[in-house]
Amino acid sequence: MNSFTRSIDLLQREMDVTSLRYQVTANNLANSEVPNFKRSTVNFESELKRAFDSEKAAREGFHLATNNERHIQINVPYDYREVEPRRVLDYTTTAKANGNNVDAETEANNILQIQMQYRLLTQLTSFEFEQVNTAMKK
Repeated sequence: MNSFTRSIDLLQREMDVTSLRYQVTANNLANSEVPNFKRSTVNFESELKRAFDSEKAAREGFHLATNNERHIQINVPYDYREVEPRRVLDYTTTAKANGNNVDAETEANNILQIQMQYRLLTQLTSFEFEQVNTAMKK
C-alpha cells in the first residue's frame, strides 16, 4: 500500500472515530442530569498504536520459516485496518450525589475540541489531495 492510500485511509478512519466521539460526548452531555448515568468515552488511538507497533516489530523482529499453517507464528503484525473504535463506560468515578459522573462543562469543552480536531482532519485530507492534484498538473 502506498503512502497516499495509507494516509487517506487513516484520515478517513480518524474522521469516522471523531464523528463517533462527537455522538458519544453529545449523549453524555444530554444525560448529564440523569440519575446513575455513566459517561462513555471512545478508545481508538491506543489500539491503533498497538497495531503500528506490531507492524514495526514484525519488520525488525526474528522471523521463523514455516511451511504449514499449523506451525506457530511469531511477529505476525496486527493490521491497522482491523482496529475498531470501542465505547468505554466509566464506572470508576461518581461526580454527583445521584450517581451520575458527567460534568457538563467538561463535556462541552470536549465537544469544542472534537470539532476543532474534525476541522483539522478535513484540512489534512484536503492537503493530501492538493498534493496529488499538483503532481498531476506537472
